[in-house]
Amino acid sequence: MDPRLSLAVGVSRLSATALRRLGWGGGTALPGLLTSLVDPAALSKLSRQLPAGCVVVAGTNGKTTTARMLATILEQAGHRVVHNRAGSNLVRGITAAIAEQSSLLGRVRGDIAVLEADEAAFPVVVRQTSPRIVLLLNLFRDQLDRYGELDTVARAWGEALNALPTASGVVVNADDPTLAALTGELAGRRLAFGLAEQRFALDRLPHAADASVCRRCGTAFTYRAAFLSHLGDYRCPGCGFERPPLDVAARAIALEGLERLSFEVTAPGQQPWRVEVPLSGLYNVYNALAAVAAAHALGIAPELIRAGLAATRAAFGRLERVCYRDRSLVIVLIKNPTGLNEVVRMLTSARVEAPLLILINDLDADGRDVSWLWDADLEPLAQTGLPIFTGGIRGADMALRLKYAGLPEERLRVLGDLPGALDAFVSELAPGQTGYILPTYTALLALRRALAERGVASAFWRQ
Repeated sequence: MDPRLSLAVGVSRLSATALRRLGWGGGTALPGLLTSLVDPAALSKLSRQLPAGCVVVAGTNGKTTTARMLATILEQAGHRVVHNRAGSNLVRGITAAIAEQSSLLGRVRGDIAVLEADEAAFPVVVRQTSPRIVLLLNLFRDQLDRYGELDTVARAWGEALNALPTASGVVVNADDPTLAALTGELAGRRLAFGLAEQRFALDRLPHAADASVCRRCGTAFTYRAAFLSHLGDYRCPGCGFERPPLDVAARAIALEGLERLSFEVTAPGQQPWRVEVPLSGLYNVYNALAAVAAAHALGIAPELIRAGLAATRAAFGRLERVCYRDRSLVIVLIKNPTGLNEVVRMLTSARVEAPLLILINDLDADGRDVSWLWDADLEPLAQTGLPIFTGGIRGADMALRLKYAGLPEERLRVLGDLPGALDAFVSELAPGQTGYILPTYTALLALRRALAERGVASAFWRQ
């Protein structure tokens, strides 16, 4: 027994309970901060107890959904999974999640952890947990006022990856040239995944593509196929750097409206096999494939991976569906140009004609700089018949961007901030109708709080 660790865990759990009973939030961050103040080595001590180790999931987009998919797969395989399911992914949030899933004596109640890590926190999380597997999804430009340029994050990640224990495996999205370059020296223990078909390739790189130039020689990549932002099958004509061979690949992809997707998996030592996921969008193909690749690296059988993906449910605000006043609301988080582009692509390719509410905030957790709205390709929305409403702190800025995208003025209306914007939007929907809500992060939290107060959704930390 470690008295200091036991005290730290007790403080964490007691403070989390108090915060929730007082209605001061979900207790997903402050308890972890208190834990670390009592015992700075708490996260390391707790993570070392897990017999099957830790999987750290990192990336700009898709962390929460991928981590949830992988956790569900591992549960199907009989593991007791420790997971920061509420999405609190800084060091304090991860520490709080593990402490909450531990006994008062400081013993972790689980055998493996799936830990989603914020881009800036990733190096510290990796250093403190010595993960069995690092799962890298993508790197996109996001919150420049907080993270800095893409190269700043990539440099910090590279240093963390080079300092990994030799026993740590790296599962990486090889369609991202930045991640492929960062993990090039780890090829002996790298498992590369990506898409292996041409049908969903873009006609051209979007304006928001962030890594279209080779990190080694500065030459612009040529693409055999670009799938999502700068993700694709690339080659540098200057130095010959190109996408590495794929160990785990998705092909024969089928996007079935907004309800589900499926694809065929090819992996070493296995016959091709098919998975179905009750989510939509090409970006969720990447998320599901990442979970498949990590599960494969952990030795999980295909039938258990298939069952885990089929059992996955939308994470908080990620294609989440809520019924309110006899209307169906579909909530999809947006936070950067690439993410917004892919949501627009999903909605327009599925020919959605339902009303749309876009909620833009500029608080610290969103990033204070909203110039990213002008980097997103919103012009396809002007070609639809969608009535579009905007709201949040910067709802007027969103409306201006849509106006310049060519949206007719009669289809555009500013509703103000939450919770009034929610009720005004729902009032515009007919009973039984579906509406889509696209909030930034703090707008999502405010939306969830408003829905919880109305008794139609649980608090986010209860999910």
